[in-house]
Amino acid sequence: MQSKLTQKQIINEIQDMPPDKALSYLYDLKDTYGCSVDKLIEKYKKKKKAFDKEMDRLKAMCVYENKAYASGFKYVAGIDEAGRGPLAGPVVAAAVILPEGLLIEGVNDSKKLSGKKRELLFDIIKEKAIAYGIGIVDEKIIDEINILNATRKAMAIAVDALKVRPDFMLTDAMRIDEIGIPHLDIVKGDSKSISIAAASILAKVTRDRIMDQYDKKYPEYGFLKHKGYGTAEHINAIKNFGICPIHRITYIKNIICK
Repeated sequence: MQSKLTQKQIINEIQDMPPDKALSYLYDLKDTYGCSVDKLIEKYKKKKKAFDKEMDRLKAMCVYENKAYASGFKYVAGIDEAGRGPLAGPVVAAAVILPEGLLIEGVNDSKKLSGKKRELLFDIIKEKAIAYGIGIVDEKIIDEINILNATRKAMAIAVDALKVRPDFMLTDAMRIDEIGIPHLDIVKGDSKSISIAAASILAKVTRDRIMDQYDKKYPEYGFLKHKGYGTAEHINAIKNFGICPIHRITYIKNIICK
């Protein structure tokens, strides 16, 4: 006769299961273990409720993708950027083509996620995507052609980097007609489209990592903390130390002239 499992062994068995499978497993144990599994059952009922709510949220973020599939498009790319507003560093864009119907738990507008969560999702998105591409345009080009054109350039680079050519694109309120692919620009698209949200995460994590490296090179500016945005700390550093090679001159003329 097989010995009974300990509470710890039961927890180890279910900890990596989806909530619905964990609940099914626990209910199967109910006849043998009685009330000793009741607390676990209640815990996983709550987990299942939260999981179902998250799946509903993600399904709602697939509306634009599903419309594109229904229209006959096969490879739908979401495109977004990070770094239009900072005083220093590049603007980074990402393009992501996800498999139809794929729901990645936690994917959302990158600004709504913690740095730790973004890092975790960064690897999952890259692993599960049909294709992804990154485009980086540095501060010198931003100063030369302005941030709007630099952003479009970064997006074009990201699309060109895809190993699969998209036949439809979804962008976060940005027209990029020069790429020559049908697309829809969506206001607040990183909260409304799962593909754009995935792209926002890749763009944000890539840019943050670049700025973390710049922090090692120019530690007096605090890039590790503010990633180049115009915080009071950053502005004071510019006033105290002057500009460094990655500052966007067109962004900080008023600061350095004071």
